[in-house]
Amino acid sequence: MTEIAYKIVDAADWRAAVAEGRYEGAPVDLADGYIHMSTQDQLAETARKHFAGQSDLLLLSVDLGRFDGELVWEPSRGGALFPHLYAPLPVAAVTALRPFAVTDAGEMRFEDGR
Repeated sequence: MTEIAYKIVDAADWRAAVAEGRYEGAPVDLADGYIHMSTQDQLAETARKHFAGQSDLLLLSVDLGRFDGELVWEPSRGGALFPHLYAPLPVAAVTALRPFAVTDAGEMRFEDGR
């Protein structure tokens, strides 16, 4: 499996998480009991399906090597294995972040143009 996963978060929620030192999750994460993340190959579809038309988002790169039993790879969309974190996400596990938006058509648009 990959060593890096990605989490899309609302920028304001992430600022609050930084102040707390951990991210507890979005409403869907809290309802499901784990923090949803995606691999690089799954990311575009996750953005299209769940974040179309939204702005002021951040793409977090998460170091999966920091987790043991609380990280579980489970089947989801089409049977593909997705990384699910059954614990709060420590801010220290995030190695990078990029501001972006998702168009109404579901295309990711990064503020840095890449």
